[in-house]
Amino acid sequence: MAATRPSEPRWWPICHQIGFRVTLVDGGYKAFRAALVADLPQLAARHHYRVVCGPTGSGKTRLLQALQAQGAQVLDLEGLANHRSSVLGMIPGVAQPSQKAYDSRIWEMLRSFDPARPVYIESESKKVGNVAVPEGLISAMRASPCLRIDLAESERVALLLEDYDFFVQDIEFFCERLGALTEARSKATVQDWQARARSGDVASVVRELLVRHYDPGYLQSMERNFTQYEAARALVPQDHSKAAMTALAASLLAES
Repeated sequence: MAATRPSEPRWWPICHQIGFRVTLVDGGYKAFRAALVADLPQLAARHHYRVVCGPTGSGKTRLLQALQAQGAQVLDLEGLANHRSSVLGMIPGVAQPSQKAYDSRIWEMLRSFDPARPVYIESESKKVGNVAVPEGLISAMRASPCLRIDLAESERVALLLEDYDFFVQDIEFFCERLGALTEARSKATVQDWQARARSGDVASVVRELLVRHYDPGYLQSMERNFTQYEAARALVPQDHSKAAMTALAASLLAES
């Protein structure tokens, strides 16, 4: 075995011998992190995005998953963050990455994409749980063309009851998370929601969360931050099912 230079870790020649391509970065992790942070805005600007919009429960994530399954380039910011991007978006038992790890995941994905093909991405806010979307990427997203999913309110409620089934299975956990909305919605409103959830009427609570809490804020945010939202193309899936989102993805990709 070749001798290891003093500046090289002991594993460096071993990794080379078993087939791994190893590059040592001068300056170590700090230098790599600095280079990544400097590269992210330029890397984000290389791509062109199609921003999938729609209020909570409209099926944005399902459509992105269907697009990815059919070969489209998809940057799933919520999936990379292990969070569904709202006060109720924490996934039980799944920790979020650190900000540094989140940046690295996004950087790796962007590096893997072909700049000649569109990147489908959800209309996220700056924060996804406890991590922030890199500024250069947010800026590029907000200037990009939008696709707006229009789904009936009843279908949105049904979708959320499926995708957030862990709340249905653990009502006390749901009520605990609802408590975080007290300041925004009032103590009396949240206590009413909690009582109805405990009585088994989760669907009506979800419906009110959409109409009274999520929808007004979402629309204001989109109109304020996404410059092409008013010109968004409407997408109307047959229903909230994964099969409907698969068919919608196929029709989108057939046009591109």
